Amino acid sequence: MDGDYGLARDLSDLQQLRTLYKPQLPPCLQGTTVRVEFGDATIAADPSGAHTIKRSFPHTYGQRLAHFLRATAKVPDAQFITDHPAVRVGVVFCGRQSPGGHNVIWGLFDSLKVHNPKSVLLGFFGGSEGLFAKKTLEISGEILATYKNQGGYDLLGRTKDQIRTTEQVNAALNACTTLKLDALVIIGGVTSNTDAARLAEIFAERKCLTKVVGIPVTLNGDLKNHFVETNVGFDTICKVNSQLISNVCTDALSAEKYYYFIRLMGRKASQVALECTLQSHPNMVILAEEVDASKLTLFDITKKLCDAVQARAEQDKYHGVVLLPEGLIESIPEVYALLQEIHGLLRKGVSADNISGQLSPWASALFEFLPPFIRNQLLLHPESDDSAQLSQIETEKLLAHLVEIEMNKRQEEGTYKGKKFNAICHFFGYQARGSLPSKFDCDYAYVLGHIGYHIIAAGLNGYMATVNNLKNPVNKWRCGAAPITAMMTVRRYGNNPSILGQPALRPATVDLKGKAYDLLRQNATKFLMDDIYRNPGPLQFEGAGADARPVILCIEDQDYMGRIKELQEYLEKVRSIVKPGCSQDIVKAALSAMAAVTEILSVMASPSTS
Repeated sequence: MDGDYGLARDLSDLQQLRTLYKPQLPPCLQGTTVRVEFGDATIAADPSGAHTIKRSFPHTYGQRLAHFLRATAKVPDAQFITDHPAVRVGVVFCGRQSPGGHNVIWGLFDSLKVHNPKSVLLGFFGGSEGLFAKKTLEISGEILATYKNQGGYDLLGRTKDQIRTTEQVNAALNACTTLKLDALVIIGGVTSNTDAARLAEIFAERKCLTKVVGIPVTLNGDLKNHFVETNVGFDTICKVNSQLISNVCTDALSAEKYYYFIRLMGRKASQVALECTLQSHPNMVILAEEVDASKLTLFDITKKLCDAVQARAEQDKYHGVVLLPEGLIESIPEVYALLQEIHGLLRKGVSADNISGQLSPWASALFEFLPPFIRNQLLLHPESDDSAQLSQIETEKLLAHLVEIEMNKRQEEGTYKGKKFNAICHFFGYQARGSLPSKFDCDYAYVLGHIGYHIIAAGLNGYMATVNNLKNPVNKWRCGAAPITAMMTVRRYGNNPSILGQPALRPATVDLKGKAYDLLRQNATKFLMDDIYRNPGPLQFEGAGADARPVILCIEDQDYMGRIKELQEYLEKVRSIVKPGCSQDIVKAALSAMAAVTEILSVMASPSTS
């Protein structure tokens, strides 16, 4: 199997053309000097969990923000790193394959070689298991030649996403020590970057010289926080899926006799479903976050869908397109509780064939109510994070089945007088994640790879590469790095809030108070009734649509790092104005204003408010 990794690809004409595209770099990453400015020490986003995070990460909590600057920047406290000794860096794919992942490696390789041609980049075969086994491939320009701007993870491959157990951590430590790595770059999502933070802490504790760097790459788009605006791969996934959805919408409008139920990837967050809805305008989307917030039951969701079908039938419309996120099934309260019982029995060693007889009465009743194909899928062993195998549970078929039963019942009772309900179901999962990456993802991934080297050159450990101001052209992007611990939260368990979980990065779910969701709600009725389907077309690498950004990214004003920097500039201005010798009036005005601001911020930042 190892022999398949790193082999030259047999490329189509389009693929060959894509290998020639050279991603752009922001001015702050150009040249052979690393210019870094350190901001203030970071704190936990949730003050109530700060103590727990600090206790768990004593060596890597509270580190300072890092901003990488252009050559002409006039910042007195900036460090200019001009000496770049040869370094040995390892890189590993730890998350599920996401378009653009190869460009992270390309950007990291180019930055290493630009600053010192003698530096070495080692890729680990087969993800974290390859890391544990010390299976490496030395990355070269020749090897990268047919992987530039290409999809997939087949340059190195991947296996499990986990570096968590004592045995796994020790194996990673042994590999980094044996291979004399100066740094280990982990490419992945929420779980992988949580593991990266823990690895960085343990390496620091054990005086291991290897620095650990995280890169935010996940198709789910759920590694979002103050510092990370979006993830590599999300733009491509949404564009490819939106074209497929739009094609189906056009087909539905043409035949006028089918309802298409389409399930999309995204794990526990509905970011992909929301973005694809805003791009393609299907008739309905049911977000997992809505279901969770309103505690909608399976009956509630079925009724909502049937009422929509009936309302459209009254306008003589017997077709439609409905989007569903794969995490929806776990957001339905009674189904989630059933899954918890099933997983508990599986962990005790009860075989799938015997589980139905050991369920509680209510769970057994629900289990028997569900169609046989769903029962079998719910009995699958859970993932490593104890969640269900969401990609294998056909929620779209379940809901289409229940809607058909209810519509037939309404027809028999005479409350529905329209045509027979017909459904066609799809799961758009693997069709998009191996796609050629979009121009945006090519640029974004390549830039993050370069930042990875800048983090290493600055001697930082336990940091994630970040880019802000992404909705603007590349030359206006702000590049930096933030401690992963500053992105962590601590989960409190509902039945006993005093019991705390382990600090971790959590998937960023759709913000039901955010601008993107508000835009959806404003247009929900038009989407449902007016068939205003929109087709963004296939991926464009030049011309119209080539530079389009995700809708969510453009309407959410997320430039957190920029605001922090702007605030620091205002504070400096205050210091420059309020100096010993200035007038009493200036001092009084400054004291009054600062006292008021401090009081407001103290209330907002208190644990009880959070």
